[in-house]
Amino acid sequence: MKSSQEILAEVKEIFATRWKAREGQKVPDVNDVKLGNDAVRLEGTVLYADMADSTDLVNKHQDWFAAEVYKSYLVGACHVIRNHSGEITAFDGDRVMAVFIGGTKNSAAAKTALQLSYLVAQINVAMKEAYPNTSYQLRQAIGIDTSKLFVARTGIRNANDLVWVGRAANYAAKLSGLAEPGYTAFITEAVFDMLSDDTKYGGNPRRCMWEKRIWQAMGIVIYRSNWTWQF
Repeated sequence: MKSSQEILAEVKEIFATRWKAREGQKVPDVNDVKLGNDAVRLEGTVLYADMADSTDLVNKHQDWFAAEVYKSYLVGACHVIRNHSGEITAFDGDRVMAVFIGGTKNSAAAKTALQLSYLVAQINVAMKEAYPNTSYQLRQAIGIDTSKLFVARTGIRNANDLVWVGRAANYAAKLSGLAEPGYTAFITEAVFDMLSDDTKYGGNPRRCMWEKRIWQAMGIVIYRSNWTWQF
């Protein structure tokens, strides 16, 4: 057990030690970054996919049923993310975080979001086939933003992970918490402006798949979508 003096000594050392930050060419994993004031800088697009109403799921349904829903959603989401070269960086209960890098990172993340919406529809079909009497319907929200990221390693020996510092990580998480009926994907204007035509327009006749609105909490322009993309 560490005393308060020992803990505060470690805190003071963090503030006193200069950072060693390097430019990253790939999404780092935990072993790429030291526990001290070591960091990787990169340009990245962050995606958060978050199950909705998970509190009702665990409160009103059997634990094994809730576990099946969690597993179905997170396993499927991971596969879709990987299909578009996204790197899965964290799980937080009922949501998954992924980072995309490279010249097509925004389009890749947006396509992932629309395919995740399709995935959820298919999970609900499979769930109804397995449990015809259930009234539960899986829902989700996805948030995406892009920015410079400062990736550090935090925690203590044998209990640590990477922390993603930057607007994209913060905004993507907050966007995934938006509850707007009928809409499942939310992206910032910075992401929208970098989308390829095929991830911006769809249908016949072709029209924009993203609807412009103001994110009142932050006072910025974002775009939302209720489209799905089959895979």
